[in-house]
Amino acid sequence: MSTTNGSLTGAQPRAPLPDKWSPEIDVAHRRSASPPPVRPSPSIALDFYPNGKRSLAGIALRAFLLGSTFILGLTLALYLALTPSRLWRPFAFLSILSVFHFLEFYTTSAYNTPVATISSFLLSNGSAYRQAHTLAFIETCVTSYFLPGWQARVHPWPVLALGIVLVVVGQGVRSTAMVQAGTNFNHNVQSKKNAGHELVTSGLYTYFRHPSYFGFFWWGVGTQLVLGNTVCFVGYVGVLWYFFSRRIAHEEEHLVEFFGAEYKAYRARTKVWIPFI
Repeated sequence: MSTTNGSLTGAQPRAPLPDKWSPEIDVAHRRSASPPPVRPSPSIALDFYPNGKRSLAGIALRAFLLGSTFILGLTLALYLALTPSRLWRPFAFLSILSVFHFLEFYTTSAYNTPVATISSFLLSNGSAYRQAHTLAFIETCVTSYFLPGWQARVHPWPVLALGIVLVVVGQGVRSTAMVQAGTNFNHNVQSKKNAGHELVTSGLYTYFRHPSYFGFFWWGVGTQLVLGNTVCFVGYVGVLWYFFSRRIAHEEEHLVEFFGAEYKAYRARTKVWIPFI
């Protein structure tokens, strides 16, 4: 039992028991000795019900579907790769996406619990995001089925191996960065400094100024190498670079406002590790 300022924490003073005892007196005595239970406000409690932003049913359903998609995609990818058929690539993509979206929610809920909501899965990450993945899926299906020879020449096994490495490293760096940042990480750029907001400069942040962005950029590029895509590879590199160059510039304006000279010094000694940013 811990102590604070010489007093025991967790212990509640009790009034002396009366000479006579009865069940009613005992209940009244226990109530007087215990603080009233803390109950969430009705508005917060509703968040956990169906259609709420923290709906337990919604979270469980999405986690189940992502897990099922991962297992199904991985099983079919392995089976088709042994056939051999290049159609294993689209199913591998489904597994990769499932892992990414599950870890986005898991790391947020485990290490930044106050802001964890259904949207933390990033499944509704904007129309441009969905369109990019849809086009990538279509391209790999078309080239894997109709142009397997051309795909093999443009994306030989060394390129595939590089893609797998980029996906694994990108995912690992992003998830680790979210864990190490804890409550200082947010999926949205913050324009106001919240209470307790600290500048994280340890762990991966010692070497990467924006490790979560580094992770996503190289993860995205790696997925297109794994898929054997050419058109979407060029598109992903261009779109991701443009997106992160603008986002990082915008975010760092606020970080300089929040932390001043401390952030400027940190920025001077670290790199983003995305080309030309």
